[in-house]
Amino acid sequence: MIEKAYPIAFEIAGPSAMFARPDTGSSPVSYAVPTKSALKSMFECVVMSKDAYFEPQRVEICSPIIYHKYVNNYQGPLKKSGTVNYQIFATVLENVCYKVYGVIKAYSAPEHKYNAQHQLQEVFMRRLKSGQFYSTAFLGWKEFTPSYFGPLRESTKADKTLNLIIPSMLISMYDRPTNGHVSPSFVQMIEVREGVVRYD
Repeated sequence: MIEKAYPIAFEIAGPSAMFARPDTGSSPVSYAVPTKSALKSMFECVVMSKDAYFEPQRVEICSPIIYHKYVNNYQGPLKKSGTVNYQIFATVLENVCYKVYGVIKAYSAPEHKYNAQHQLQEVFMRRLKSGQFYSTAFLGWKEFTPSYFGPLRESTKADKTLNLIIPSMLISMYDRPTNGHVSPSFVQMIEVREGVVRYD
Protein backbone atom coordinates (compact mmCIF):
# COMPACT_ATOMS: atom_id res chain seq x y z
CA MET A 1 0.00 0.00 0.00
CA ILE A 2 1.35 3.41 -1.03
CA GLU A 3 1.10 6.04 1.66
CA LYS A 4 -0.67 9.20 0.50
CA ALA A 5 1.43 12.37 0.67
CA TYR A 6 0.17 15.62 2.15
CA PRO A 7 2.53 18.31 0.76
CA ILE A 8 2.96 21.80 2.16
CA ALA A 9 4.72 24.81 0.62
CA PHE A 10 5.04 28.39 1.80
CA GLU A 11 7.28 31.41 1.43
CA ILE A 12 8.66 33.63 4.17
CA ALA A 13 10.83 36.74 3.99
CA GLY A 14 12.02 39.40 6.37
CA PRO A 15 14.64 42.06 7.12
CA SER A 16 16.45 39.91 9.72
CA ALA A 17 16.67 36.28 10.83
CA MET A 18 18.56 34.33 13.49
CA PHE A 19 19.07 30.54 13.50
CA ALA A 20 21.59 30.35 16.32
CA ARG A 21 24.50 27.95 16.24
CA PRO A 22 24.72 26.37 19.73
CA ASP A 23 28.53 26.38 19.60
CA THR A 24 28.67 30.20 19.52
CA GLY A 25 27.60 30.70 23.16
CA SER A 26 26.77 34.12 24.60
CA SER A 27 27.60 35.97 21.36
CA PRO A 28 25.43 33.89 19.02
CA VAL A 29 26.04 33.56 15.31
CA SER A 30 23.34 32.41 12.91
CA TYR A 31 23.59 29.39 10.66
CA ALA A 32 23.66 30.42 6.99
CA VAL A 33 20.30 28.71 6.42
CA PRO A 34 17.25 28.01 8.61
CA THR A 35 17.27 24.91 10.78
CA LYS A 36 14.65 22.21 10.42
CA SER A 37 13.20 23.04 13.85
CA ALA A 38 12.95 26.75 12.95
CA LEU A 39 10.94 25.90 9.82
CA LYS A 40 8.63 23.71 11.88
CA SER A 41 8.11 26.62 14.29
CA MET A 42 7.17 28.90 11.39
CA PHE A 43 4.52 26.41 10.31
CA GLU A 44 3.18 26.15 13.86
CA CYS A 45 2.65 29.92 13.97
CA VAL A 46 -0.26 29.22 11.60
CA VAL A 47 -1.72 26.01 13.06
CA MET A 48 -0.78 23.24 15.50
CA SER A 49 -2.01 19.70 16.09
CA LYS A 50 -1.41 16.99 18.69
CA ASP A 51 -1.99 14.22 16.14
CA ALA A 52 -0.02 15.45 13.11
CA TYR A 53 3.01 17.64 12.40
CA PHE A 54 4.96 19.40 9.65
CA GLU A 55 8.14 17.70 8.41
CA PRO A 56 10.36 20.16 6.44
CA GLN A 57 12.12 18.53 3.47
CA ARG A 58 13.83 21.30 1.53
CA VAL A 59 14.31 25.06 1.38
CA GLU A 60 15.09 27.33 -1.54
CA ILE A 61 17.22 30.29 -0.48
CA CYS A 62 16.02 33.19 -2.63
CA SER A 63 18.36 35.96 -1.48
CA PRO A 64 22.12 36.25 -0.93
CA ILE A 65 23.47 35.24 2.49
CA ILE A 66 24.42 38.50 4.23
CA TYR A 67 25.40 38.80 7.88
CA HIS A 68 25.20 41.89 10.07
CA LYS A 69 25.79 42.76 13.72
CA TYR A 70 22.83 43.00 16.07
CA VAL A 71 22.65 44.19 19.69
CA ASN A 72 19.86 43.11 22.00
CA ASN A 73 19.13 44.34 25.54
CA TYR A 74 18.59 41.17 27.58
CA GLN A 75 16.42 41.26 30.71
CA GLY A 76 15.83 37.53 31.14
CA PRO A 77 16.64 35.07 33.94
CA LEU A 78 20.29 34.58 32.90
CA LYS A 79 21.34 38.15 33.67
CA LYS A 80 23.74 38.81 36.53
CA SER A 81 22.11 39.27 39.93
CA GLY A 82 21.62 42.93 40.86
CA THR A 83 21.78 44.26 37.29
CA VAL A 84 18.87 45.64 35.29
CA ASN A 85 19.89 44.08 31.97
CA TYR A 86 22.87 43.49 29.73
CA GLN A 87 23.56 43.56 26.03
CA ILE A 88 23.86 40.52 23.80
CA PHE A 89 25.95 40.96 20.67
CA ALA A 90 24.85 38.69 17.86
CA THR A 91 25.58 38.05 14.18
CA VAL A 92 22.31 37.66 12.29
CA LEU A 93 21.16 37.28 8.69
CA GLU A 94 19.91 40.25 6.70
CA ASN A 95 17.13 40.47 4.06
CA VAL A 96 16.23 36.79 3.93
CA CYS A 97 13.72 35.02 1.69
CA TYR A 98 12.92 31.30 1.78
CA LYS A 99 10.62 28.95 -0.10
CA VAL A 100 9.85 26.04 2.21
CA TYR A 101 8.63 22.59 1.15
CA GLY A 102 7.61 19.64 3.29
CA VAL A 103 4.90 17.15 4.15
CA ILE A 104 2.39 16.56 6.90
CA LYS A 105 3.00 13.39 8.91
CA ALA A 106 0.98 11.74 11.68
CA TYR A 107 1.60 9.41 14.59
CA SER A 108 -1.09 6.93 13.49
CA ALA A 109 -2.81 5.92 10.28
CA PRO A 110 -5.90 7.89 9.19
CA GLU A 111 -9.23 6.63 10.43
CA HIS A 112 -12.47 6.41 8.47
CA LYS A 113 -13.91 9.62 9.95
CA TYR A 114 -10.74 11.46 10.96
CA ASN A 115 -7.61 12.15 8.95
CA ALA A 116 -5.27 14.33 11.02
CA GLN A 117 -2.85 14.86 8.10
CA HIS A 118 -5.52 16.05 5.69
CA GLN A 119 -7.10 18.27 8.32
CA LEU A 120 -3.80 19.94 9.24
CA GLN A 121 -2.90 20.45 5.58
CA GLU A 122 -6.27 22.02 4.76
CA VAL A 123 -6.35 24.33 7.78
CA PHE A 124 -2.77 25.52 7.15
CA MET A 125 -3.30 26.31 3.47
CA ARG A 126 -6.62 28.06 4.16
CA ARG A 127 -5.19 30.22 6.95
CA LEU A 128 -1.99 30.98 5.02
CA LYS A 129 -4.00 32.23 2.05
CA SER A 130 -6.27 34.40 4.20
CA GLY A 131 -3.46 35.70 6.47
CA GLN A 132 -4.76 34.13 9.69
CA PHE A 133 -2.24 32.99 12.29
CA TYR A 134 -2.24 31.06 15.55
CA SER A 135 0.57 33.28 16.85
CA THR A 136 2.92 35.95 15.47
CA ALA A 137 5.29 34.44 12.91
CA PHE A 138 9.03 34.89 13.42
CA LEU A 139 12.36 34.09 11.76
CA GLY A 140 14.32 32.32 14.49
CA TRP A 141 14.12 35.00 17.19
CA LYS A 142 10.70 36.32 18.23
CA GLU A 143 11.59 39.94 17.44
CA PHE A 144 12.40 39.06 13.81
CA THR A 145 8.93 39.16 12.30
CA PRO A 146 8.51 38.56 8.56
CA SER A 147 7.69 41.15 5.93
CA TYR A 148 6.00 38.38 3.91
CA PHE A 149 4.55 35.03 4.99
CA GLY A 150 2.21 33.39 2.52
CA PRO A 151 1.84 31.24 -0.60
CA LEU A 152 4.77 30.84 -3.00
CA ARG A 153 5.42 33.81 -5.28
CA GLU A 154 6.51 33.49 -8.92
CA SER A 155 8.75 36.54 -8.59
CA THR A 156 11.22 34.81 -6.23
CA LYS A 157 13.70 32.12 -7.28
CA ALA A 158 16.46 30.14 -5.60
CA ASP A 159 19.88 31.82 -5.79
CA LYS A 160 21.68 29.33 -8.04
CA THR A 161 25.08 30.92 -7.32
CA LEU A 162 24.86 29.77 -3.71
CA ASN A 163 26.90 26.61 -2.97
CA LEU A 164 28.34 25.76 0.43
CA ILE A 165 28.79 23.05 3.06
CA ILE A 166 27.65 23.43 6.68
CA PRO A 167 29.90 21.08 8.72
CA SER A 168 27.34 20.44 11.47
CA MET A 169 23.77 21.60 12.06
CA LEU A 170 21.33 21.23 14.94
CA ILE A 171 18.34 19.43 13.39
CA SER A 172 16.07 19.02 16.39
CA MET A 173 16.00 19.86 20.09
CA TYR A 174 13.49 17.14 21.01
CA ASP A 175 13.06 13.38 20.66
CA ARG A 176 9.54 13.76 19.26
CA PRO A 177 7.98 16.33 16.89
CA THR A 178 5.34 17.29 19.49
CA ASN A 179 5.34 16.95 23.29
CA GLY A 180 8.90 15.60 23.24
CA HIS A 181 11.74 15.63 25.75
CA VAL A 182 14.94 17.63 25.26
CA SER A 183 17.33 15.51 23.20
CA PRO A 184 19.41 17.58 20.73
CA SER A 185 20.37 15.88 17.47
CA PHE A 186 22.83 17.06 14.83
CA VAL A 187 23.52 16.24 11.19
CA GLN A 188 26.93 16.64 9.60
CA MET A 189 27.89 18.02 6.19
CA ILE A 190 24.65 19.73 5.19
CA GLU A 191 25.03 20.79 1.55
CA VAL A 192 23.56 23.88 -0.04
CA ARG A 193 23.61 23.32 -3.80
CA GLU A 194 22.43 26.02 -6.23
CA GLY A 195 20.52 27.71 -3.43
CA VAL A 196 18.71 24.59 -2.24
CA VAL A 197 19.22 22.74 1.05
CA ARG A 198 17.56 19.36 1.66
CA TYR A 199 16.69 17.96 5.07
CA ASP A 200 15.24 14.64 3.90
